[in-house]
This record gives sequence, C-alpha cells and structure tokens, in this order.
Amino acid sequence: MLINKFAAFIKKVLSNTLGLPTSREGIKSLFRVSLYRNAVYLMLNSTMLALTGFFFWIAAARLYPTEVVGLASSAIAAIGLLSLLSTLGLDYGLIRFLPGAGDKAREMINSCFTIGGTVSILFALIFLAGLGIWSPALLPLRDNLLYLFAFIIFAFTTTIHTLNNQCFIAARKSRFAMAQGWLAGFLRFIPLVILASSFQKFGIFVSWGIAISFAAVIAIIFFLPRTYNGYHPLPSIRKDVVGEMLRFSFANYIANIFWMIPQLVLPIMVVNLLGAEQNAYFYIGWSTAGIVFMIPTATSLSLLAEASHDEKKLNQEMKRSLKLILLLLVPAIIVLLLLGDTILLFFGRAYSEKAPELLWILAVSALPLSLNHVYFTIRRVEKKMQSVIWLTAFIAIATLVSSYFLLPVMGIKGAGIGWLIGQGTAALLTFPYLWRRFFRKPSNPS
Repeated sequence: MLINKFAAFIKKVLSNTLGLPTSREGIKSLFRVSLYRNAVYLMLNSTMLALTGFFFWIAAARLYPTEVVGLASSAIAAIGLLSLLSTLGLDYGLIRFLPGAGDKAREMINSCFTIGGTVSILFALIFLAGLGIWSPALLPLRDNLLYLFAFIIFAFTTTIHTLNNQCFIAARKSRFAMAQGWLAGFLRFIPLVILASSFQKFGIFVSWGIAISFAAVIAIIFFLPRTYNGYHPLPSIRKDVVGEMLRFSFANYIANIFWMIPQLVLPIMVVNLLGAEQNAYFYIGWSTAGIVFMIPTATSLSLLAEASHDEKKLNQEMKRSLKLILLLLVPAIIVLLLLGDTILLFFGRAYSEKAPELLWILAVSALPLSLNHVYFTIRRVEKKMQSVIWLTAFIAIATLVSSYFLLPVMGIKGAGIGWLIGQGTAALLTFPYLWRRFFRKPSNPS
C-alpha cells in the first residue's frame, strides 16, 4: 500500500512536471504563474551575479597585484558576513509580512531599513575596532579615513541592497531584484578598470562597493516607488508596525545562522585538517555546486511570497514549487554528474582531477536540500519557527560532526558526504509532512 502510494506520488509529480514544458500552453504557463515567473527572475539574477563575479575576479587578478586581490576578497567577505548578521532576519520578515501590511507597507520598509542599516553600521564599527584580534591583515582599512568610511558605508548599503531584494520578492516583482543585481554585477567593472592605475591598494574593494551602493540607491529611488506606490525613504522605526514581525524575524535570524554555519565552518575545517591546497579544490567544488543549490533557494523564496499573499493557496503553490524544482533540478544534476569534471577543467586540470567526486556528491545533495527548503518555507508561512530552528541546528551539527570524522579518511569528499548526511537525514524527517500536505484534498475544490 505504502509503496503503491509512493509510486503514485512520483508518477503524479513527474507527469505534471514533464507535461509543463512540452506543450505550448505549458510553456506559456511558466510566465503566467507568478511563482514560476518570480523564481526564474531570481535564478537569472543569481546566475548573472555568479558569471559577472567570476569575470570580475579574473579582471581583478590581471589588473591588480596578488596581495591586493587577497585583501579585497577578505574585505568583501567581511562585508558579506556583516550584512548577513545585520539583517536580523528582517529579510524573511519582509517577505512574510509585507504582503499583509496594506497601507502600512511604506512604514514597515522604512522601519526595517532603519533597523538593519543602524545595526550594520554598529557591526562595522565593532569589526574595525577589533581588526587586530580577528583580522590583522585588514588593518590597512583603519590606516586611512577614506578606507574606513568606505567600509562602513559599504556595510550599510550592502544590507540595504539585501533588504531591497526582499521588498521586491514580497511584492512578487522579482524583476526589480534582478535589475538591481545586474546593475551591481555589471557596474563594478567600470571603477575596477579606472582605479587600477591610481588607487591600487583597495581599488578592487572600492569598485565592488561603489557598484553595490549605486545599485541600492537606484533601487530605492526608482524601483521601490514603482513597487509600493508613494514610497519614499524616511528613517523611522514604527514599533506598532514591526512588533510581531521582529519576533518572527529573530527566529529566522537564529535559523539562518544555523543554516550558514556549515558553509562558513567547512572551509576552515578543511584547511586545518587537509591543508590550503585541498581547501582550494573544496571551495571550487562547493561554488560550482551552488549552480544547483540556487534552484530550490529561489523557488522557496518565491513560494514564501506567494503563500504570504494568500495562505489558502499554500498547498497549491507548494505543489507548483515542487514541480518547478524537479523540472529544473534533475537536468542540472544530470549535467553535473556527466560533465562535472569537464566543467571543473575550466578552473584548471588539478581541479578537474581532485574535485569532481565532491561535486557529484554535492549535486545529489540538492534533492534532499530541496525538500528541506520547501518544508522551511511552509513553516515560515505558518509562522511556526520552532521546528525550523531545531532542524537547521540538527543539519549544522550532523554536517560538521560527520565531516570532522570523514575528512581525514576520505579527503574533501568527506565534507560532501557530511553535508549529504545532514541534508538527507533532515529530509527523512520533513518528507512525511510534505507527503501529507501533497495529498491533502482542498477544502473548497473548484
């Protein structure tokens, strides 16, 4: 009985999914359904940012000394970490609560910008004050007032850039998020070239920051008013507007930190257990696997926005999300399994020889990861965050503990298997819940 039902489940999803792109009506439906449309915009944004980022660093390596490239990559990574911490979970909070904010949407956006921006400045100041402790290599940032202020401003604008994206996603207008991302992606090449001859020490970092800042300002001035009528930026905090949202956001903040811990700690674990050379292979393999990870990530964000507009359609949108993920993810995984070593050859023969097995393992892990993403999104719509926190914490612990014991025995493959164990075990826990929801009959069938 159970086997037959599982077979029916797979058959139903596959038939619906494969039927979607093979007919003219199915292709048109990808653009008519906002969940599909917005998810595709987000994927295109991620893809273009990855491509422009790749060529940005190639250009930087040719125009600037190796030491400058190293300093810039560290400074940009620090900005990214500070931005992640500064959002305080407001990124998910905006997607979940903006659709129901009504005429208070503008106050909610400005309150989140004010909170996130203020926290980003505070964290940037703390980071700069403690450079001698946690990052002595970046001490030159404090030696020049221009660099110091640039770092603080870029931490602020990167946080606003992130929150802008969530506002667009919440309104189901992810094309503006894509436009903001593409602006930042392409514009960074202009100052990169201009500053190469006269501003070398932090020219790469400043080029990246200027592009992010310009894109964020353009989004606030031109895109947000088109998304939320009458919007204009005004620093303020309305407790009556963001009270419930802050509680929800903080829970997401904790869950997101747990989710990011393996991604932040695994490179450190690899470099300490296996050395810098092996960590290079691990980093490239992980980054390449990000191609498939972005599919469930973008789709789940679109699902959160759609279901937040109408919670009664949660099941319907969940099924659409699973179909879209399956439609795009399975071919992507097959490509990486068949051509992974060839793709890695682009980075060099050593990567093609040392990293393909890791890439294959990570590609397969995208399947359970997708189930977990969809489950987390459903719980966010229901505002039931306790299970999200516990499960992300479990994934982090299972991944890191497994990797710690497997790395010395299996090399960088051990980190991939550890990640697969964490995601796979969690998916075994989330699958029964998704199963029940998938086969739940609608209360008011049309």
